[in-house]
Amino acid sequence: MSVSRSEQTPLAAVAARLLALHPKRIDLSLRRIERLLAALDHPERRLPPVIHVAGTNGKGSTVAFARAILEAAGRRVHVYTSPNLVRLNERFRLGQTGGGILVDDAELAETLCECEAKNGGAPITVFEMETAAAFLLFSRHPADAALLEVGLGGRLDATNVVEQPLASVITRVSIDHREFLGDTIEQIAAEKAGILKRDVPAVVSSQAREALTVIERQAARLRAPLSIAGEEWTATEERGRLVYQDGDGLLDLPAPKLYGRHQFENAGAAIAALRVSGLKLSASAFEAGMTRVDWPARMQRLSQGRLAALLPAEAELWLDGGHNADGGRAVAAALADLEERVSRPLVLIVGMLSTKDCAGFLKNFSGLARRVITVPIRQDKAVAATALADIARDVAIPAIARDDLEGALDAAGKLDLASPPRILITGSLYLAGEVLAANGTPPV
Repeated sequence: MSVSRSEQTPLAAVAARLLALHPKRIDLSLRRIERLLAALDHPERRLPPVIHVAGTNGKGSTVAFARAILEAAGRRVHVYTSPNLVRLNERFRLGQTGGGILVDDAELAETLCECEAKNGGAPITVFEMETAAAFLLFSRHPADAALLEVGLGGRLDATNVVEQPLASVITRVSIDHREFLGDTIEQIAAEKAGILKRDVPAVVSSQAREALTVIERQAARLRAPLSIAGEEWTATEERGRLVYQDGDGLLDLPAPKLYGRHQFENAGAAIAALRVSGLKLSASAFEAGMTRVDWPARMQRLSQGRLAALLPAEAELWLDGGHNADGGRAVAAALADLEERVSRPLVLIVGMLSTKDCAGFLKNFSGLARRVITVPIRQDKAVAATALADIARDVAIPAIARDDLEGALDAAGKLDLASPPRILITGSLYLAGEVLAANGTPPV
């Protein structure tokens, strides 16, 4: 049901006004954010020490690991991430002793209104306004560190105004957002490498050779010391544990709480970033971080909630926001590992946007998924469920379309399978947000 303007909360009202300040299409530039930050007396210069994270896949998980480790060490950590899944507040986590909290509605609305007033009606994107609000919030709350996740790209991302972070991180780079970042891995890597700063150490996850060459070239220009996965540091699974090693020594840690072999490297990138930052952290903080980390919609098991209750007994329900080819490859590998542990027929419920490589994502599951059930997403650029089912069939996965999540779950539960299914809802973070809201289990 739509909400009339008179019924909107203050936060919803300011969010609606901000949408009118700039066309919805993404327009990468630093001019607008720099103008607004100057009007706000440069809150980005009054932040706690910053770790800045870019990449195509894994940057949010890397931030989550870094936060969990720092909080386990008793540090207060501000965190700015995107996109949110259910509520805008999820993007703004304020560090406190004993663990951070999401900013409340009243303070977020007040801060956005302050940014809106200083902007004076000039064109600006919603993300740029939100980023300015994050810097303003973080500058007013004492903390020991701030973790900033790039929204899109890096070079011209609104977060890329911090002049001297403690460290930069570039997680795995792959093809995504071609309309904004370029058609080749080299072009996209150049945009990600735009966050590197002169003389600031940088951690780099495993990369395609073409991407790494671009990153190394930019680092050399800026004399930014590089710490590269497989060269200066390693993070591997050994006997069900995470073994991390770099020039400062070895850490034998519990397996990451976030499921999937790709999370071992994301955890490694977080550890490497904290170590090159010069932060003195105990081994116990790294150990606790692995078991306390939380990052919704990344191979998340939904064992309770309204949607989970719709399934037959013993069926499993999982959720992952993966939406590009490399993300699909990581999720498929995690599912293959699950299959080795406990065999169950796999059913995918998928919704995707037309801006994504739907076939490239889905083909990772060919031979693994018994059925794809497609659903629409409540977004302007969503692929119609029937068209997405056709794409799944084109990559040799039997597929049917349904009108909504409830219908898809009902269809999954009625399939003629030898045992209760393992159901994964995937293909979009927007869809993941719809799932968490409908299930009654939003991020907290």
